Amino acid sequence: MSANGSAADLIFVNGDVYTVDGVRRWARAVAVKDGHIRAVGSEDQIGELRGGRTEVVDLHGGMVLPGFQDAHIHPVGGGLDMLACDLHDLHSLDDYLDAIRTYAAANPHKEWIMGGGWAMDVFPGGTPTKDLLDAIVPDRPVYLPNRDGHSTWVNSKALEVAGITKDTPDPEDGRIERTPEGEPSGTLHEGAGDVVERLTPTPTLQERHDGLLKAQEYLHSLGITAWQDAIIGTFGWADNLDAYVRAANDGTLTARVVGALWWDRNKGLEQVNDLLGARERGRAGRFAATSVKIMQDGVCENFTAAVLDPYLGLDGSPTDNRGISFVEPELLKEVVTRLDAEGFQVHFHSLAERAVREALDAIQAARSANGVNDHRHHLAHIQLIHPTDIPRFRSLGAVANAQPLWAAHEGQMDDLTIPFLGAERAGWQYPFASLIRSGAILAMGSDWGVSTPDPIEELHVAVNRQMAPQYLYANDNHEVFIPEERLDLPTALAAFTMGSAYVNHLDHETGSIEPGKLADLTVLDRNLFAHPVGEISEAKVVQTFVEGARVFAAAHA
Repeated sequence: MSANGSAADLIFVNGDVYTVDGVRRWARAVAVKDGHIRAVGSEDQIGELRGGRTEVVDLHGGMVLPGFQDAHIHPVGGGLDMLACDLHDLHSLDDYLDAIRTYAAANPHKEWIMGGGWAMDVFPGGTPTKDLLDAIVPDRPVYLPNRDGHSTWVNSKALEVAGITKDTPDPEDGRIERTPEGEPSGTLHEGAGDVVERLTPTPTLQERHDGLLKAQEYLHSLGITAWQDAIIGTFGWADNLDAYVRAANDGTLTARVVGALWWDRNKGLEQVNDLLGARERGRAGRFAATSVKIMQDGVCENFTAAVLDPYLGLDGSPTDNRGISFVEPELLKEVVTRLDAEGFQVHFHSLAERAVREALDAIQAARSANGVNDHRHHLAHIQLIHPTDIPRFRSLGAVANAQPLWAAHEGQMDDLTIPFLGAERAGWQYPFASLIRSGAILAMGSDWGVSTPDPIEELHVAVNRQMAPQYLYANDNHEVFIPEERLDLPTALAAFTMGSAYVNHLDHETGSIEPGKLADLTVLDRNLFAHPVGEISEAKVVQTFVEGARVFAAAHA
């Protein structure tokens, strides 16, 4: 037994430790001292560090991993949704309408009915109508973004308040769904939804702070100890910088967070000075606003993702729609070059193959102008990558930031995406294994509240390319989705730990279980490697630690 001065604060025993270090070593025990990993080894070795005040954590045959890290997520919005009219855990029209009706009745003082999280595949063509909402909430405006945030369901009152009529043209960065007579039907895509959103009540700082802490509690319960918030702003719907700074300063932010400051596509380079100011103000405790988020395109389901060749119509023939590049490609090169020169990391939303190419071209322009650096620019979503662009990730040092849960057959994929891409292009989707084979660095995230932030379910899909049986949005198509792009379990785990830590410049402190690193740890109820990969989704997080402090414990733990 160790003398008290050198004794560990925590010891983990009676399970398996997967370190995710450079050689993927295994161990049987871990010791923690003063928030850091003190030692990793056998139970006999670690037992020598046990003192009279050492807490011994019995793993009961479970598994210790580095804390999961989410490379692309929206916790403040997700937390606010959990406190509002939250539809994320529902998946039928009747359930949506019941929830909205119940929420409206329970909140008669609310000027607006807000929340969101509906799935497009519940509705014909992915577009719900205002009539459904008018029947249950006729007297107050309703504003409900869908689960990916790219389309919004509104009622007639909301359209009236926003002045959207038959004569209102589509904005350049969005589209108004219309009836055959040309009237707004109740679904607004991309920038068209912003017309209504600008009129909705802005959450207070206290509400945003509460939403952040609600989200953090939930994410810790899933084993997540760090993330990159993909939209940090100082205005309107994205006004969450102060919530993070407040939580970081008062000690309630227990996660490590990098904030990606929002690039306003309606402005130009004149906003860089504001971003520099926000970066300086956004350094507090475990939070740092050192990235900039550029939304380069939309999503395939509403045909706003930027594709090289046109989308197909219902009859299978090409349309005239190639989606939207929100930032003109030559301007994008200029913007990224300037941000790179100012020391910012750039976090792209680049979902389809034209947007991916435009983002890579912009990084290449920055490299040519500024030289090689360690900013670790990354492309999120990467649903479609033209095969010739896959090797460019490695050559440019661009990180592939994947949201693996979507790489499977489900309603939005089978009904609203594949038919409109065509067979060849549909086969380019989510090329995770191809990226790894090309030498790219792979990080992973969830995009919650778009979909579940549960890393276990996401790992299940990354490895199996099939939805977990219990996943809410799973359908009856159990075919493996592009099987050659499946990852092995070690690669997928590394992406959710070291890969995402690398994106956040946290890889020297976290992401693996090695002496000297911070004790950000996740405990599972089983060793994932001891079970068939088809059972990954059955694993449960039982405890989560940040710097050796327990931030989550399951009721039975």
